[in-house]
Amino acid sequence: MVDRTVADLVVERLRAWRVPRAFGYPGEAITPLVAALDRAGGDPAFVPARHEETAAFMATGHAKFTGEIGVCLATQGPSAVHLLNGLYDAKLDSKPVVAIVGEDVSGPLGGAHEEIGLSRLFGDVCNQFVRYGRLPEQVPALLDQAFRTAAATRSPTCVVLPRALQVAAVPDLLPQTAGVLTATPGEPLARVLPHDTDLDAAASLLTTGQRVAILVGQGGHGAADEIVALADRLGAGVATSLLGKPVLDERLPFHTGVLGEVGTTAAAQLMGGCDTLLLVGTNNPWTDYFPMPGQVRTIQIDIDGRRIGTRYPVDVPLVGDAGDTLRALLGRVAVRPNQQWRGVVESSVDRWREAAVERAAAPAEPVNPQLVLHELSARVPRSGSVAVDVGSVLYWYARHLELPPGVRAQLCGTLGSMGCALPYAVAAKLARPDEPVIALLGDGAMQLNGLAELITVAHHWQEWRDPRLVVLVLNNRDHSGMGGGRRPTGELGDRRPDVPYAGWARLLGLHGVRVDRPELVGPAWDEVLAADRPSVLEAVVDPAVPLNPPEPALADLRGLFADGDAARRVRERILRTVSVEADDLV
Repeated sequence: MVDRTVADLVVERLRAWRVPRAFGYPGEAITPLVAALDRAGGDPAFVPARHEETAAFMATGHAKFTGEIGVCLATQGPSAVHLLNGLYDAKLDSKPVVAIVGEDVSGPLGGAHEEIGLSRLFGDVCNQFVRYGRLPEQVPALLDQAFRTAAATRSPTCVVLPRALQVAAVPDLLPQTAGVLTATPGEPLARVLPHDTDLDAAASLLTTGQRVAILVGQGGHGAADEIVALADRLGAGVATSLLGKPVLDERLPFHTGVLGEVGTTAAAQLMGGCDTLLLVGTNNPWTDYFPMPGQVRTIQIDIDGRRIGTRYPVDVPLVGDAGDTLRALLGRVAVRPNQQWRGVVESSVDRWREAAVERAAAPAEPVNPQLVLHELSARVPRSGSVAVDVGSVLYWYARHLELPPGVRAQLCGTLGSMGCALPYAVAAKLARPDEPVIALLGDGAMQLNGLAELITVAHHWQEWRDPRLVVLVLNNRDHSGMGGGRRPTGELGDRRPDVPYAGWARLLGLHGVRVDRPELVGPAWDEVLAADRPSVLEAVVDPAVPLNPPEPALADLRGLFADGDAARRVRERILRTVSVEADDLV
């Protein structure tokens, strides 16, 4: 009979924390742990990726799509290095992930084969918690602390387990050891609410505002009803960050869309015309699109007080859960909608939506990429998940894909790392195998790691109750990575090799469709969304279609707010103009 080992103990703690699966790439230093996972019979399951980086992206994608803690495994040396990109994604987008790293150094430390100082390597990305296991009796509490810290700080943590420790036998009852505390897995986080005085101050500011704008980020998930109710009570317009795009029903007449370089003119105009701004769970980096300093009074709601005021000056900080905080505000804010301002916002939204349709219909050679997302928008399943990569596809997703309420969508929002979408899609599909998943990629991301991770899809798809995992590849053959009409010259302009992405899918036993004429785009979407297996839809698109970032409202007036009487007079004149006629701004 095989003795119970520390590796078995690790599996038990993962199960206690209700971890459904761990993502990783097998290697010698974690062989005992992978073997223990195999003995566990799928509870939890081990999901091998084609690369450690995509394993970390899968763990982060699991955390993003499920709200649970993601887990990834790797060995020392280059394997551990490859985890960093996905872990930085988790750190910058505030998602809990636990990395378990094996180490197998038999000789003295300092120059051993594949030896890297793991504490220093993970010291920044997992700065909240990096620990080594040394004794079997330490392991349960060590893992519990890693999971609890990841959940409490919404960040990645790391536990290093030497291979010799993983194979060490442990008794059924571990002895109590000085300095080792037992812990209960899964302890819930505390409910966080702002102080009443701060809620009163925020309510007073919102009530006296004449032109209220609400900017919603990913922290607004679960609070859509409260956001809409508050917007209606004040006659406010709403915009979202990229990560906040799935929070609200995008069909709302006062929903201006995504704010920022990838976003809409309506959202930029909302920021330019408002006099009061409510930030809900957002860390939007495109501060050039925020109102000019001094133009508005600002309230910010965030669960993490460290984020308050980091992007924009704040008058009233509210540290708390978005839903509970908004419900507390609703009980304090009077019903006094500004119908004139709401009408201005809705007119701006109508103009933008008309412009978006015109952009999608514009001729291109051979296919307009905006048309591809526009045609998907009318066909998005009413449930499921969407994973989005980095590049020009992000612009078309932000502007042209209208997400139905309840559809989850995720992207590498703050780090902006290419190659995340297909690993995200695999994690989303494994978490909910009875729902469709759509991944949106450019050909650069597909060549980076998507071609390899289609092997993972091919390995798992027959286990899924709903086999639909659709991978859109916008094939613009632009090797420069510039795209968006910015054609490079010389060697930088060499075309990316025209890989037969749809053909590669068919070689793997999946479905593949290639379209190079605009009239075939809609039927191609119908085909892949009805297929009996995962599909790759390869759309050959025009790299010359311009990205057309919206102009920040009043952008030409930025930089005038220096110290001094002249600057103050300019500022006062601008703000008087802003307050005279809101519709002059839009």
